[in-house]
Amino acid sequence: MQSPTPATPSPAGSATPDGPNPNSKSAVQLIAMNSQEGGKKGWRKRQSWPPKQQRSPPPPPLAKKKVKAEKEKKQQEEVFVNTTPKGEKKDVSQPMASGYNPIAVESAWYDWWYAQEFFKPQLDANGNPKSEGLFVIPAPPPNVTGSLHIGHALTTAIQDSLIRWNRMLGKTALFVPGFDHAGISTQSVVEKRLFKTSGKTRHDLGRERFLETVMDWKNDYQHRITNQLCRLGGSYDWSRVAFTMNEQLSKAVIETFCRLHEEGVIYRANRLVNWCVRLNTTLSNLEVDQKQLTGRTLLSVPGYDPKEKFEFGVITSFAYPIENSDEKIIVATTRPETMLGDTAIAVHPDDPRYTHLHGKFALHPFVNRRIPIVTDAIIVDMEFGTGAVKITPAHDQNDYEVGLRHKLDFINILNDDGTFNANAGEKFQASG
Repeated sequence: MQSPTPATPSPAGSATPDGPNPNSKSAVQLIAMNSQEGGKKGWRKRQSWPPKQQRSPPPPPLAKKKVKAEKEKKQQEEVFVNTTPKGEKKDVSQPMASGYNPIAVESAWYDWWYAQEFFKPQLDANGNPKSEGLFVIPAPPPNVTGSLHIGHALTTAIQDSLIRWNRMLGKTALFVPGFDHAGISTQSVVEKRLFKTSGKTRHDLGRERFLETVMDWKNDYQHRITNQLCRLGGSYDWSRVAFTMNEQLSKAVIETFCRLHEEGVIYRANRLVNWCVRLNTTLSNLEVDQKQLTGRTLLSVPGYDPKEKFEFGVITSFAYPIENSDEKIIVATTRPETMLGDTAIAVHPDDPRYTHLHGKFALHPFVNRRIPIVTDAIIVDMEFGTGAVKITPAHDQNDYEVGLRHKLDFINILNDDGTFNANAGEKFQASG
């Protein structure tokens, strides 16, 4: 009997009739390379690129130009031109474009909607809202300080979706557009533009001419914003567009103000305000950027060279002499310049260090002023600093509250331009 010929072993992991190869394709390829003459290095040598002279030559420059020209031609052919007369319904029977073109899809529709008065509220025969209900959104008026941003697009889309949905439900739906003058914000951007273009300030122009400049700015940006809102597809009733300084709205504001004053809701009182020495006017809290300092910080100051830095957030300690005594009380503050307006020194009622000073007075070292020593558990932290706090009710919000609680004097030491006034003492009068 002839002996069976021994079978040649397959490379490890190669496929067998019994089942698929358990190894990956790359692993099989690597095994095959190593089994050939020269191993991996020899395989790479055999698989190397052909000599440079045998490679396909690069396309000639003319071929590149031809491809580029064909691409530009295709782009020109795809440029959409709106042929629908303004206000007429768009013809959608034309062949569909090869790709989505938002300009082509959105064009003409808004003008047709507007011409058909789809955005005006639908009333019943008697001119009253329909029985299905009434749904109205007075759009939050964008400021005329500049063009719209992505946040405006989001809010417009949400509000317009609500308006359209309620309109589809058969309700009397109204979307009222409007614009806000933005007060000091618009004044600020107009002043910057005025100085940049002509080197002049609002004082150089005078009140009337400056107001004309502001209104020119307002008209320009109101037109831009209107165009943006239309392109967003907002279904506003443009016959009702409002501006917060329109005569009718201004009269309504005055009427409301007078009513609230008569009801005691609005009243006259002395309060702290955000005063800008550069604009020479008050600012709302929304127009002020608050900076919380945790220690010594170098900051630039408006009106000075931006490269110049000033030190803030440093605690300074100084002493007030006690009346009819050789004793002194040390206070700590990060705003030593306000000490000229101090009208009290606060200590904690439970602090044993100052129990003997309760009800006594300190003397101001620069102005002829007696300063009462008051006890206040709200503003004083016994563990912070010396445990004694100088109180300047006219120039700090926390001190203002202390002044109200203890009926202190409120002494303003600053002029409108930020310089010290007569209340700061003779030595500091008219100094910057």
